[in-house]
Amino acid sequence: MNSDRCEKRHSRGIGFFERYLTLWVGLCIAGGIILGKVAPELARSLDRMAIYVGEAPVVSIPIALCLFFMMYPIMVKIDFAEVLKAGKAMRPVSLTLFINWAIKPFTMYGIALVFLGTLFVGFIGPDAVDHVKMPLGVNLEAGAVYGSGHVVVVGGRKMLEVPLWRSYLAGCILLGIAPCTAMVLVWGYLARGNDGHTLVMVAINSLTMLLLYGILGGFLLGVGKLPVPWQALLLSIGIYVALPLVAGYLSRKWLIATKGQRWFQERFLPFLTPVTITALLITLVLLFSFKGDVIVSNPLTILWIAIPLFIQTVCIFALGYALAKALGLSYENAAPSAMIGASNHFEVAIATATMLFGLSSGAALATVVGVLIEVPVMLMLVKFCLTTQHWFQRESAAAHRPLPSVDLN
Repeated sequence: MNSDRCEKRHSRGIGFFERYLTLWVGLCIAGGIILGKVAPELARSLDRMAIYVGEAPVVSIPIALCLFFMMYPIMVKIDFAEVLKAGKAMRPVSLTLFINWAIKPFTMYGIALVFLGTLFVGFIGPDAVDHVKMPLGVNLEAGAVYGSGHVVVVGGRKMLEVPLWRSYLAGCILLGIAPCTAMVLVWGYLARGNDGHTLVMVAINSLTMLLLYGILGGFLLGVGKLPVPWQALLLSIGIYVALPLVAGYLSRKWLIATKGQRWFQERFLPFLTPVTITALLITLVLLFSFKGDVIVSNPLTILWIAIPLFIQTVCIFALGYALAKALGLSYENAAPSAMIGASNHFEVAIATATMLFGLSSGAALATVVGVLIEVPVMLMLVKFCLTTQHWFQRESAAAHRPLPSVDLN
C-alpha cells in the first residue's frame, strides 16, 4: 500500500452511525425485544424462514441477508494485493492461530467452569436441571446414566437430564471454540486495522474451524463424541464469508475497470459507508426479536452467564494485544489480531447448540447471551485500541501522522 492510499485509508472520518454506534446498538436490542413481545407471530414467521439441516434451523435467511449487506461494503474495500502481502506476514498469522486454538478454548472452559460450576452454582441452583436432546446415535433406556446426566422421558420423548449449570457451560464452550469469521471484519474496520490481515485470518479461521471444531468440542464438552455439524459449518462459512467475499472482489474489479479508481474511491465507497452499520443494527433487531422473550424471562441467569463471557473476552483480548506488542507488530496488525481472538462466531455457536441440545436448552441460551454482550464489549475494545494506538509502530511513515480523534460513545 503506497503512502497516499495509506493516508486516505487512515484519515477516513467516522460517520454519524459509527460515532453513536453504542447508542444505536442499545436502542436496537430494546427494539428487537419489544418487537418480539408486541408482534410475536411476525418474529416467529421470520425466524422460521431458515435453511434447515435435519430438524434444526441452521441459517436464518433474514439474518443471512443482513449479514451479506453488513459484510459486502467491507469486502469491496479490500485491495487483494494487500491480502497476499498480509498472508506472508507469519508473526501476526501465527499469533492469531495460537490465541484462537491453543489458548482461547481452554480459558473459556476454565473461566466458565469456575464461575458457573463453583461461584454461581448456588444462584443458578445446585439441584436445577435441564432437559436436552439425546446425543445423536445414542439410544438408551429411561434411567440410564450418560455422562453427567441420565435419560428421562419428557412429553413422550427421551431426553437427557443434566445439571443446569453444565448446560450453560456447554454453551460457553461452543462459543469458545467458534472464532469469529464475520463480525471481526467490522471491529477491525472500526479500529482502523489492516483489512488485508483480518481477511486472511477470516479465511484461515474458517478452514481451521472445519478441522478443530469437532475435536475440541468433543474433548471439552466431556460427554462423548461431539456430532460435528459439518453442513452447518459449511453453510455458515459459505453464506457469511465466501458469498460477500466473491461479490466484493468481482464488483470491485468490474467497477474500477469500468468507472476508474477515482470514481470508485470518491463516489462508490462513500455511498456504502452507512450500509455496514445499518445492516448490523437490523441484524440485532432480528436476533433479539427471535430470542428476546428468553432474555426477558431470565434476567439474573443472563447475568451469571454474561460475567464469565465478559471476563473471557477481555482476558483474551488483553493477552493478544500484549503478545502483539511483545512481538513488535504494527498497530494495524495488532488490533485485529487481538480482536479476532476476543470475538466469537455466535451464529455457528447458536446453530450448533440448537442442533446438539435443543432450542430451549441452557446451552442455546448461553450462546444467545454471547450475542447480547459481544457488540457492546467489542465496541469498548475498539475504543481502547484507538486510544492506545500510539503504543505501537505504524505500517508506514504516512501512518505516523496523528489520526483524528474518534468518539464511539
